[in-house]
Amino acid sequence: MKTWAVVANTFREAIRDKVLYNLVFFALLVMGGSVVIGNMTLGEGLKIIMDLSLAAMSVFGLLIAIFVGIGLVHKEIQRRTNAMLLAKPISRRSFVIGKYLGLLLVIALNMAIMSAALLALMAVYSPAGMNWGVLVAILLILVELMIVTAVAVLFSTFSTPTLSAMLTLGVWVIGRFSSDLAEFANKMEDPVSRALATGVHYLLPNLEKFDVKHLVVYNMAIEPAYVGWALVYGLLYILFLIGLAVAIFERRDFK
Repeated sequence: MKTWAVVANTFREAIRDKVLYNLVFFALLVMGGSVVIGNMTLGEGLKIIMDLSLAAMSVFGLLIAIFVGIGLVHKEIQRRTNAMLLAKPISRRSFVIGKYLGLLLVIALNMAIMSAALLALMAVYSPAGMNWGVLVAILLILVELMIVTAVAVLFSTFSTPTLSAMLTLGVWVIGRFSSDLAEFANKMEDPVSRALATGVHYLLPNLEKFDVKHLVVYNMAIEPAYVGWALVYGLLYILFLIGLAVAIFERRDFK
């Protein structure tokens, strides 16, 4: 019950953030622009609409997680409101989990808005009928954003917003090029550097697992087993990150 109070408070606070509306507006603008670009091509309009729209959902969802998410915990600490919340009493565990879930509600809401816009565009510009594989792509994008949000919350428990933003973005970039990092590590001659690069590859989340838009765009089959494994992987990684965030936050001294 106490956790849900933090969730509701976080949701209300994030919804009032003007940055959120600007990001959603630009995401919808990119999706609308994909229609214009698609109309300039011959027979590839729907593919361009799906490709650019899914990419916009991923990138702007990332920006929402960074610019809205990383400041949530830090603002409470800076304004000393966390002391009042924790004195009610709300445990530090409930505080961190509530902040995370509240931000997830905001991201899920915005993903729903962008998803509805994409499905509407597909209904208009798809002569062969709806490609429902796009829902799988949207689901995996959402799981990816859940991981990124957990990373942002983790960094915000012990770092400044600017540094947290840089670290979160760095994790996202490395996670998006995880296979390239592994290949780069295998080509290293120095064993120490190779071990370090390999360790980073396995420690940081492999976000490539959640990028299936190329399969959707070209109407290729997505194996249910692959989707199931990606969901399990994402859930376990989120639990690890939030558990680590709770452990760090519980050991902080706010006096």
